[in-house]
Amino acid sequence: MIRINQLKLSIQHTEQELREAVYKKLKVTPEIIRSITIRKQSIDARKKTEIKYIYAIDVSVKDEDKIVKRVKDANVTLVTESEYSFTIQGNDSLKERPIVVGSGPAGLFCTYFLAKNGYRPILIERGQAVEERIKTVDQFWLDNCLDTESNVQFGEGGAGTFSDGKLNTMVKDTTGRIRQVLKVLVEHGAPEEILYKNKPHIGTDVLSMVVKNIREDVKACGGTIYFDTKLTDVLIEDGVVTGIEITKRNRSKFDNGVTSSDSSIEKIPCSALILALGHSARDTFEMLYRRGLTMEQKAFAVGVRMEHKQELISKNQYGAEYVHLSAADYKVTHQCNNGRAVYSFCMCPGGYVVNASSEEGRLVVNGMSYHDRAGENANSAIIVTVGPEDFKKIPGAVDTPLAGMEFQRYYEGLAYQTGRGNVPVQRYGDLLRSRESVKIGHIKPNIRGNYSLANLRDCLPDYMVESIIEGVQAFDKNITGFADEDAILSGVEMRTSSPLRILRDEALESNRKGIYPCGEGAGYAGGIVSAAVDGMKVYEALAVKYRP
Repeated sequence: MIRINQLKLSIQHTEQELREAVYKKLKVTPEIIRSITIRKQSIDARKKTEIKYIYAIDVSVKDEDKIVKRVKDANVTLVTESEYSFTIQGNDSLKERPIVVGSGPAGLFCTYFLAKNGYRPILIERGQAVEERIKTVDQFWLDNCLDTESNVQFGEGGAGTFSDGKLNTMVKDTTGRIRQVLKVLVEHGAPEEILYKNKPHIGTDVLSMVVKNIREDVKACGGTIYFDTKLTDVLIEDGVVTGIEITKRNRSKFDNGVTSSDSSIEKIPCSALILALGHSARDTFEMLYRRGLTMEQKAFAVGVRMEHKQELISKNQYGAEYVHLSAADYKVTHQCNNGRAVYSFCMCPGGYVVNASSEEGRLVVNGMSYHDRAGENANSAIIVTVGPEDFKKIPGAVDTPLAGMEFQRYYEGLAYQTGRGNVPVQRYGDLLRSRESVKIGHIKPNIRGNYSLANLRDCLPDYMVESIIEGVQAFDKNITGFADEDAILSGVEMRTSSPLRILRDEALESNRKGIYPCGEGAGYAGGIVSAAVDGMKVYEALAVKYRP
């Protein structure tokens, strides 16, 4: 295979123009070309008057060695495709079917590969199937009636289902796992463009459909999935897992549409338990800590969501002539005078801020986009690094591995009070002047859920507010208008990553044998793709030890 890097074309180019650029670069005629595949596509917007697409193109052609030698171009090289390949090596037999807890990307992909390879996994998920989950979340955004088991954090697809659905990752992987994750998504309905776009994203609407299709594939391959089913205990004997206790919620609907539920408790024998809990399963973390799983505190970052007009961001990134391009994103970072880093996170072009709460009396926000990213506003988390020393500063602080979790809870509780049960919202100019907002300016909040005007200083510590302000003023030097006093801030953003890590050994087992911590909740991933990759790694760890 020949790879052509740095192939630049006009933003308005046609497919034929791309093909002709390939022929010209390789100095060949069309008839000897077997295939042309886009490997990567990105936008070069450094010259606002002449924005271009930059491609990496894979070409299958006769006499590849001769062509590369003849062309003598550093951007034209021979490459070997790194395909994902794994061979089951295990000889031991599993006494029971493996159990996966959590159907976010880590749990879903671990389950998918187990099912595809004959292990007949059982997947349990405390929330609802995605079709019902969407209805429950939509209703919560209307009436503030929170279902603590099925919400933006819990349910089929995990927290990523209600996000921008970003599929880029900083993880370096020479095994082909990342591309395999993308291929599986495409096979189940994701657009093929995610295989080559520089910053692929899928959107909450498309991701919901893909998740459902993967579920059906798992079931067709012998897997079993239980929704509304919560892990409430792990049974351990002599340091080895022997089973789990689950609580099944049995939903019923009265004639007036009100849903009632009761529950039943069951015990299931288990010798291989994959914990893909997500970063918000706080009650489960507490239970696992009581059961002796070794954990440690982990630094993370917290702050607010900030909204601007998408047109402002696109003009800054592309120039006024190219605002018709797909909604532009940004990534900004600043080192504060107090030594903390402040940066953008989970930026959602053309997106929405969402009430992402999962506990009564506490409130947290996140960002979400649909696939078309057609919303009027751009939003991003603007977050500040925090660590164990900060966890000690809250009232009633605990010095345990759960300290970061309690730190989150404390400020989410303040946010709930500040917004009187709604998302607390403030103009940036009012934050600067330490006053509650009483009106909105030319930027209107684009929020899924109810909101109330407030003063975010009432639910964030001073060091965080001052860091955010310093960062926003610095970002304004790169993105003109970023510090617009009418920009909208919503609080609080606390679930950027897991506040703890459940330790595991080289075989990916915890100190309680047979238990495999996995994904973002366990502290080993950050985002959809890296979590899915970790799910694959845990599948491989089981397959090294056990046969189907």
